[in-house]
Amino acid sequence: MSAVSSQEIKFGTDGWRGLIAHDFTFANVRKVTRAIAAYLATAYGQERPVLIAYDTRFLADEFAQTAAEVLAELGWTVKIVDRDCPTPVIAYSAKHLNSAGALMFTASHNPAPYCGIKYIPDYAGPATPEITDTIVANIPTASEAIVSQKYPDQISYFDPKPDYLKFIYTLLDIDRIRSAGLRVKYDAIYSTSRGYLDTILKDAGCELETLHAYRDVLFGGGMPEPKGEQLQELVAAVQKDQADLGLATDGDADRFGIVDELGNVLTPNTVLLLLARHLLKNKGKTGAIVRTVATTHLLDNLALKYGLTIYETAVGFKYIGEKMRETTVLIGGEESGGLSIVGHIPEKDGVLADMLVAELIAYEGKPLSQLVAEAIAEAGGPLFNQRLDLHLEEAHKAAILKYFDNPPISSIADIKIKEVGRKDGIKLYLEDGSWVLLRPSGTEPLMRVYLETNSPEQQAKIAQFMEQLVHQIKP
Repeated sequence: MSAVSSQEIKFGTDGWRGLIAHDFTFANVRKVTRAIAAYLATAYGQERPVLIAYDTRFLADEFAQTAAEVLAELGWTVKIVDRDCPTPVIAYSAKHLNSAGALMFTASHNPAPYCGIKYIPDYAGPATPEITDTIVANIPTASEAIVSQKYPDQISYFDPKPDYLKFIYTLLDIDRIRSAGLRVKYDAIYSTSRGYLDTILKDAGCELETLHAYRDVLFGGGMPEPKGEQLQELVAAVQKDQADLGLATDGDADRFGIVDELGNVLTPNTVLLLLARHLLKNKGKTGAIVRTVATTHLLDNLALKYGLTIYETAVGFKYIGEKMRETTVLIGGEESGGLSIVGHIPEKDGVLADMLVAELIAYEGKPLSQLVAEAIAEAGGPLFNQRLDLHLEEAHKAAILKYFDNPPISSIADIKIKEVGRKDGIKLYLEDGSWVLLRPSGTEPLMRVYLETNSPEQQAKIAQFMEQLVHQIKP
């Protein structure tokens, strides 16, 4: 028997993740692969191949091989990558190779003890809830049996890199970047982007120093997440050599990390604003701007200025990807560090995001910190953001959501509530343009409270008010 029952295998915003050897076991991987195969049989038939890829985690390659053997036994043709690769790369391949989709073994930016599996359909973006719901419904009846016979003729290996790079070069002005002679520091954080991002940077004539560009299943004792505390070596390298910028990605390279020439780690909100403006101003692109409920409204201000439509979605790139498949989207992104652009696949791509920032500097010929200041000023900023993670039990979280069904209060920190949104959690739109989002975690005893307002003083007031209010609401 496997350690965890199939009832506990849930597909969240980005597939199923679990602790290696606790619930993420070979038995459960076989079970989930068979559940995915049952969906594939009804969605595609067996004419198309299934692709399989994996990140740099412990046993991720072995889990991928196990899934390949299960699919081969079920009669599928399987193409498996010849080394760990970024999620956006296998997503692009899923579409480009006319496949029945891809299985990606990754836990993205989660700590080293975790692994995960996600199914990427042939449209090259995250699976929508109706697809993952079907897969999850198949799990209880799926077998975890060991494959009784190997079918090596059904499994082949391929290198997705050449086709992906060829495609990425159609989205970038490599000659423009080359002419700028940028000095770049790149921290691979032991991730799948090594061999991809550094290759593009070298092709673009950048003077490059690379950090941590090898597989370490413990990620150097940290987390494969391109945030401030994980990027201290990158910041130091940028400052020491007065580089033009520092770049990083998370474990599976679908999220970006950007450091300006002064050593500031830019927030994803800032990068989204920078790149939306770059695409409009420098590249003459257009389309809608799509952001999640937790992402900065500076994008709304920019959309208004350029006469663009703005769409707000629930949290999760699958909702942004869905909008990208429905209409022309200039840029879609989320405050957690994922984005995609017009002409690209409907999946977040940290490699492309990093290169677009390099391209922006090449176009403008100005330091990145100055470009940040100009973009924020043009969008009517600055705005100040904060996220509070409040530890609350399930009953308390439910009581808070119920409280706002018919809120007995009409203002937050003396600012009138203009509207209450329920797209994902509870979002309070305030009269002065500030907003507060209360969003319960689906996996942890946490209520996340996001807020954005126009001054540090107001930020402190709203944060204090919300924390007190949450603790006053009794379960």
